[in-house]
Amino acid sequence: MRYGPHVSFREKHGIPDLGVGVGYRPKHQEDVLVGGSPDVRWYEVVSENYMVPGGRHLASLERLQAQWPVIPHGVCLSIGATEELDADYLARLKGLLRRMNPPYFTDHLCFTRAAGRDLHDLLPLPYTKEAVAHVVERVRRVQGELERPFALENVSSYLTYNDSTMTEWEFLAEVAERADCGLLFDVNNVYVSARNHGFDGRTYVDAIPAERVVQIHLAGHLDKGTYLLDTHSDHVCDPVWELYERAIRRTGPVSTLVEWDEAIPAYAVLAAEAARAATHRAAALKVAP
Repeated sequence: MRYGPHVSFREKHGIPDLGVGVGYRPKHQEDVLVGGSPDVRWYEVVSENYMVPGGRHLASLERLQAQWPVIPHGVCLSIGATEELDADYLARLKGLLRRMNPPYFTDHLCFTRAAGRDLHDLLPLPYTKEAVAHVVERVRRVQGELERPFALENVSSYLTYNDSTMTEWEFLAEVAERADCGLLFDVNNVYVSARNHGFDGRTYVDAIPAERVVQIHLAGHLDKGTYLLDTHSDHVCDPVWELYERAIRRTGPVSTLVEWDEAIPAYAVLAAEAARAATHRAAALKVAP
């Protein structure tokens, strides 16, 4: 797939469209490993859960990969932190990537550590040229050391910085272009942040470098009255489906994932949400699901 005069990031690295998948969670292990669902085409796993030398988690991962495509998604890289990248973490992640051999791996455009402490949250960065340069250098190092394509996910946010000099979408796009990495575009996070900070999510969707998107995330959230909270604990809402269709029309067919990490329902409910995603995707692309 080509976009204007440029080769897309997906085409350059041979990144496939896997269709619609869901997050692999222990609650659903038996449902998935005994056959899964025809509505679920692939699975995403949390990288840190499998960065171990052996044991039942890796055995489960091997069984999963024997049946389905699987993509690792990290939460602890802390690409935006001011501390040095964790060499031990990178070594263990590299070992996992060699074991899994995925077409790409992902993590978040955020920081999760400061002053030697794990903050247990995905915290946004100030949107400045200095932050762009800092993140770009670190992304280049990670992508080079781990020797495979890397994609960054936009996070939901509940605060902004007075020092920011650009919009979030401008920041995301400049980091991706200068670091030459992919994007994991979380449409629910766009909607949550848009409501929390008063911007139009459609503007965000229309501004991203669509040729760099390797995957899209969908999820549910909670309306707390004065703000939205990204919880991955409910069905995808109608405004997020609308943003998803808008995004997929721009990106073309890319792997899509439904996240559900709290109040996790029965596997059949999650598979039905994946089927709904496939229907929206087909409507946007005007092809059969």
